[in-house]
Amino acid sequence: MPTEYLQSLNPHGLPPSVLELKVGMPVMILRNINVEKGLCNGTRVTVLSIGEFLLKVKLPGVDGRVEVIPRFTLSTLENEYPFTLTRKQFPVRPSFAITINKSQGQSLKLVGVDLCLPVFTHGQLYVA
Repeated sequence: MPTEYLQSLNPHGLPPSVLELKVGMPVMILRNINVEKGLCNGTRVTVLSIGEFLLKVKLPGVDGRVEVIPRFTLSTLENEYPFTLTRKQFPVRPSFAITINKSQGQSLKLVGVDLCLPVFTHGQLYVA
């Protein structure tokens, strides 16, 4: 298969083939890396520095704890494609915006809510 085709695939749970990161960018962690340190699936962190094998990030909160995220070898599930797609990448994706469901339970200083389309239930609007 052509490399371009394989790189265009974005399977669930895998970061994009080309991950464009910048210092100061908010990203969401896609895997439980170290639950005790707060590096959990769905956690939003801020990129502090980008290395070839390590990503230094700042966790949310008043303490502003700094942790490192290693580059992982990630693969697709067996039944997702007729082949196994493997990528070496940081298990993060850009997270400038999140869904109402992802925001539930978080304390956020500043929030913008786009209500151009109707919400699924009144409970979603309450969470937002």
